[in-house]
Amino acid sequence: MVKPKLAVWKFASCDGCQLTLLDCEDELLPLADHVEIAHFLEASSADDPGPYDVSLVEGSVTTAADVERIHRIREQSGMLITIGACANAGGVQALRNFADVEQFRSVVYARPEYVATLADSTPIAAHVPVDLELPGCPIDRGQLIEVLTGILARRRPALPVHSVCQQCKVRGTPCVTVANGTPCLGPVTRAGCGALCPAYGRGCYGCFGPMAQPNTAALVASLRANGMSPQDVARVFRTYHVAKPEFQAAAEQGERG
Repeated sequence: MVKPKLAVWKFASCDGCQLTLLDCEDELLPLADHVEIAHFLEASSADDPGPYDVSLVEGSVTTAADVERIHRIREQSGMLITIGACANAGGVQALRNFADVEQFRSVVYARPEYVATLADSTPIAAHVPVDLELPGCPIDRGQLIEVLTGILARRRPALPVHSVCQQCKVRGTPCVTVANGTPCLGPVTRAGCGALCPAYGRGCYGCFGPMAQPNTAALVASLRANGMSPQDVARVFRTYHVAKPEFQAAAEQGERG
């Protein structure tokens, strides 16, 4: 029986999502019996040519070479899955989209003329069709295994679309906003992290991106009522998922005050 070929690709990112795949350890070993890992430079020097049945892509597009490479990967991939906030929404590095990248380059690098970059950091879906997005910064290992096993079983992976608030209820975690007035993006953020930050008394930072049909307008009004300035409201929505339309709209609403 021919095993499906899996490739894992890196663009502009911190490698955290690829490390999540390596951290699966016990789960990954039996999975490896059912797939051929043809390209995964974080784990192996093997680099088998395509086509690939499934490609996992981490990172955002930040250079002209990235644009060309993601098109080549898409052409060779039966299914293309983006993993993590960088690939799905430009990542933290997309904060450059709101500033002068040439100024940054001149300040950070001694020889900026050698640094090739685009003005914006953009998600993979801005350049090629994407079959599935796996959220998180980094992604959740349980969700990753669900995606891979779902593909092998030829079924659509069961991923949550509800908010972090529901996970707080399941954990028995008191609402940090109600209890302490702590700003929290949990009401509009997709579940998947296990409500980790609220469990430690911190507001959700939105690292899993917007849930399905988030009511960001209501949350912006709540954040303002709790004393956040227009600039701070815009800032909390412009972190991990800058390029997501739902969070973009919320940031713009927050800036208007």
